[in-house]
Amino acid sequence: MKLSLTLATAAAAALMSAGAALAEYPEKPVNFIVPWPPGDLEDVLTRMIAEDFQTEYGIAAAVVNKPGGGGGPFPGAIEVANAPADGYTIGSFVIGVPVVGHQIDIPPLTPAKFDPLGIFLTYPFVIATSGDAPYSSMAELAAYARENEVALGHFGDVLTPTQVTKAYAKTAGFDFGSDAAFDALDCNTLASGDADVINTTLQLILPCLDSVKVLVSITDERIPLIPDTPTIGELEASLDIALWNGLFVTKDTPQDVRDKIIAVASKTVMSERAQNVAKETGALVYWQNADDSAARIAKDIDTVARIGELLE
Repeated sequence: MKLSLTLATAAAAALMSAGAALAEYPEKPVNFIVPWPPGDLEDVLTRMIAEDFQTEYGIAAAVVNKPGGGGGPFPGAIEVANAPADGYTIGSFVIGVPVVGHQIDIPPLTPAKFDPLGIFLTYPFVIATSGDAPYSSMAELAAYARENEVALGHFGDVLTPTQVTKAYAKTAGFDFGSDAAFDALDCNTLASGDADVINTTLQLILPCLDSVKVLVSITDERIPLIPDTPTIGELEASLDIALWNGLFVTKDTPQDVRDKIIAVASKTVMSERAQNVAKETGALVYWQNADDSAARIAKDIDTVARIGELLE
């Protein structure tokens, strides 16, 4: 009897183990971590991905916002880094997390903890000025600013577009007379004279696009809504970088799990409703695969280093 009980117990254990081994991802709720407040482009698009993930696999999927630490310590990224490498906690991260997160003394992110599944969004950052400004290009701005005070408005020094804007000034041989961070940078900022030049997103100045001049886009491709406006990389190849967002998992996440997330996300961002976001805001919405995203990140790390040297 003892032998029979032992054999039965062993058989039951074997069946349980086999069942666990055969369990397919996903089998429990999945969280997409967005380290910003709700409502912006990365949040909107990640919610679309989560909705389609839930529909595709019949498992609850939710976006969890973890605001704070835009320039570090990236609390949302730390949560992903500390989670098991099983695909149930997915990061939706801007460029700063994978490019500088492991370089600015954040122990949970050092060494680099994440692999990209794909990059899917480029924010439509531009440098714009009022329609009656005495310059209509970045070259003309540079010439004017060497002789006159020009005030720059931006969203904060830590943001990549602000860093690029100031680095361009250095390469073009001028300095802004002053600069300040604003909570909002829109048509009213220019109309009121609070800043002469603003580093903002195209969506915020769309209502007055006919009465402003967009001098350059800080994107990797030209923005379809303003096709005649050059990118920063066209003007200065060493500054070819953009503020983007992508999906990331921790490095030990199994490939089959990655593939299932990618299958949904890549389809979502090319859907009509996601592409409508691009049309309405000027954002670039696409899918860049994992290998190309990893190469882009490596290139961006070098570019950020060059910008840092220029601004020291």
